[in-house]
Amino acid sequence: MMNKIRSLDDLRVIKQQATDNPDSQVQIKVAMATCGIASGARETTNAFLDKIEREQLNAAVTQTGCMGYCYAEPTVEVHKPGSAPVVFGYVNTQKAVEIVDKYIMRGEWVDGVLPVNYQTIDSKEDPPQKQLRIALRNCGFIDPEKMDEYIARDGYVALGKVLNMSQAEAIDIMKKSGLRGRGGGGFPTGLKWEFAYNNKADQKYVICNADEGDPGAFMDRSILEGDPHSVIEAMAICGYCIGASKGLVYIRAEYPLAIKRLQTAINQAQEAGLLGKDILGSSFAFDLELRYGAGAFVCGEETALIHSMEGERGEPTVKPPFPAESGYMGKPSNVNNVETFANVPVVYLKGHEWFSSIGTDKAKGTKVFALAGKINNVGLIEVPMGVTLREVIFEIGGGIKGGKKFKAVQTGGPSGGCLTEKHLDTPIDYDNLIAAGSMMGSGGMIVMDEDDCMPAIAKFYLEFTVEESCGKCAPCRIGNKRLHELLHRICRGRGTEEDLDYLRNLSHVIKDTALCGLGQTSPNPVLSTLDYFYDEYLAHVRDKKCPAGQCKALKQYFIVPEKCTGCTACTKACPSNAITGEKRLAHLINQDKCIRCGACFEKCKFNAITIQ
Repeated sequence: MMNKIRSLDDLRVIKQQATDNPDSQVQIKVAMATCGIASGARETTNAFLDKIEREQLNAAVTQTGCMGYCYAEPTVEVHKPGSAPVVFGYVNTQKAVEIVDKYIMRGEWVDGVLPVNYQTIDSKEDPPQKQLRIALRNCGFIDPEKMDEYIARDGYVALGKVLNMSQAEAIDIMKKSGLRGRGGGGFPTGLKWEFAYNNKADQKYVICNADEGDPGAFMDRSILEGDPHSVIEAMAICGYCIGASKGLVYIRAEYPLAIKRLQTAINQAQEAGLLGKDILGSSFAFDLELRYGAGAFVCGEETALIHSMEGERGEPTVKPPFPAESGYMGKPSNVNNVETFANVPVVYLKGHEWFSSIGTDKAKGTKVFALAGKINNVGLIEVPMGVTLREVIFEIGGGIKGGKKFKAVQTGGPSGGCLTEKHLDTPIDYDNLIAAGSMMGSGGMIVMDEDDCMPAIAKFYLEFTVEESCGKCAPCRIGNKRLHELLHRICRGRGTEEDLDYLRNLSHVIKDTALCGLGQTSPNPVLSTLDYFYDEYLAHVRDKKCPAGQCKALKQYFIVPEKCTGCTACTKACPSNAITGEKRLAHLINQDKCIRCGACFEKCKFNAITIQ
């Protein structure tokens, strides 16, 4: 049980104790976020523990959050005394034993070392790395279930500093930092806090939006799994600044590990006196609790989120009033997302001048992205604002899988747009992405290659939007359904050129008339693919062809007579009896009966079947 922490001096004592590890001890850290556990990190951990016990080694095995190398899970960092830490990828149980035998015990090199391609907030590398970890500064370094390890990296020092300032002074520092909301809207954080501070009430609330619902996005989940105390500290800072004594974290129930670690961290902070009354010897009181969402994407919108927490339907309402004036239970409330809060302690630790020196004129600091799709290095990255898409995809991401050609990248999730090769040198920030026809969003970044069909991609995102619409306003409820029906018709080869004009016009109507941000941005995938891949749409409606060969209804399978041996393997595999022919003679596919399942293509050993 940890003693009550009543001052910054108490924090310094704990930091000193936490860093007094024996110099002779080997440190083995296993990434135990959701991605690592799913890849076998628990078994890897047990293999290390068993081997160390058998060999009676002076070594400690601990868990961390995600290290960012999701493509190489399970990942393990090994720190031998007197040597720089080394990160190994693809560490299964056999690899774990090999690392102990060769690298730790005999000092021999072991294959599978991953490049450390990022800087931390205190490192000074020349030349600097492409990545700079601010929000992710502790992820992959500390055990998220041990508060003393967070304190050892200056945890809760920022809160102590803020409690010695006036509220106005602390808010002014946040405004000067230039930190903008990382949840997609990009609204200045300090200004948002100031609005909530200026609205006087007997009760105010700090709300953390952890309802991360974008397909392919896992930034907020990874922060909560790897560094939950950073969010708790930031929410307490915000509470002091705006005059709130209560914090609520709205988190989707599909994040069981994040929930577990966040609740553990809350319990630890309460036990240590860092939540509750008289925090760090001040008169400030602040408490936190979790509220669970059912996984509705629309509840990422702040007013819908608030209604859900109140026990109402998760539907947005017209603003104003904004939550800073009338939010949870009608009281002034400040809503920021997980990544925004994760940046907050650093602003006060390093100073607003340091933070604002990173990024671009209009977008300060860094942005966390979840790299996914047809890219070699799938994972979690954090880059300064202003880094180009080319640097992210081809340098940090390692380029396109299988040597395929880059085709597009979707930023901003289902609310964003598809950007093309001509946008690769676009600096990443809020305004540049919007100007290009996409948006920053919360940080999902899905990469596509030459085999992806862009009308089908637009249809995929519309399917998601239609499913997740709350149904409150007609433009979103009905309009997006009509968009999806048009795209479905086009991808089946039944569309017309007039449909393309209708797609564009309807998309603009929805953007102009939908109630909330979900509806207003939902046509972005349609409009961006129409703008940049119009020829693909024309091929679907005019030629009844899918250039990428992905639309099942537009595929046609043909047998090349010269290559067909008449082995009948395709005939036996065909579920619709569409293939006819005599044994040892060339066969024929009846296009009227063919259901485009591809079974014949997979069974043919002579490459006699082609797809057109």
